[in-house]
Amino acid sequence: MRSRRRMSLDPIDRVLAALVRREPVDQPVAVVVAHPDDETIGAGPLLPLFRRLLLVHVTEGAPRDLRDAQAYGFDSATAYAAAREAELQAALGAGGIVATRRTLAIPDQQASVNLSELAATLRDLISNETIVLTHAYEGGHPDHDAVAFAAQASGRKRIEMALYHAGADGGIATGGFLPGPPATAVHLAAAEQAMRETMLDCFTTQQGTLRPFRGATALHFRPAPTYDFTHPPASRVYYDGFDWVMTSTRWCELAAAVTL
Repeated sequence: MRSRRRMSLDPIDRVLAALVRREPVDQPVAVVVAHPDDETIGAGPLLPLFRRLLLVHVTEGAPRDLRDAQAYGFDSATAYAAAREAELQAALGAGGIVATRRTLAIPDQQASVNLSELAATLRDLISNETIVLTHAYEGGHPDHDAVAFAAQASGRKRIEMALYHAGADGGIATGGFLPGPPATAVHLAAAEQAMRETMLDCFTTQQGTLRPFRGATALHFRPAPTYDFTHPPASRVYYDGFDWVMTSTRWCELAAAVTL
């Protein structure tokens, strides 16, 4: 009777229940994220539960303006991207994560430039996956929102993992979602918390950026709603506070221009 009840669940509910119970997930799952380290922030110690995991990184994590690269001692975006890839490999190894890897290698902060092409590429890439675990549309980073757009356009069933958005105090809010569907909290045991911290340690160039994500005792997931990407996700968009070429106004204009 117990197994029949589990089999009757929607695929999204089955995955969420498995994460809570720490049961293996045998159905094909694609974890689709914008940057190296997003997978660790959102789901790191739970990723070994996915036995047929496709891990997709849309960008290589290196902006072309070189501000970040030079701040970390690299003289080119290529060298910085290679360092971020090495950090990711170390984190996956530390977490015991076995996955098929795909990288679209789009420059950091530029995933939104051609949303139509991104959506088509991702749709083809994940056509065999039952579930997509990915970003919410929450205005934390334009690349995150571009991935949310492409994942929705793929037509696959989607689960979102909580990363960050603008906080009510004007700063950053981590580990939770903007208002939407009810979320499932997966409370981490001490060993899982330690594994996540060890994985985060591997991203040596990102330690300042990762500081707000440290010490999490739970990770949060929810079924993805159907978004209207022609409007900002909230009255304040976090990345509008940075001196970046992409703004939330421009992002929504690009989304509105896409015909799928």
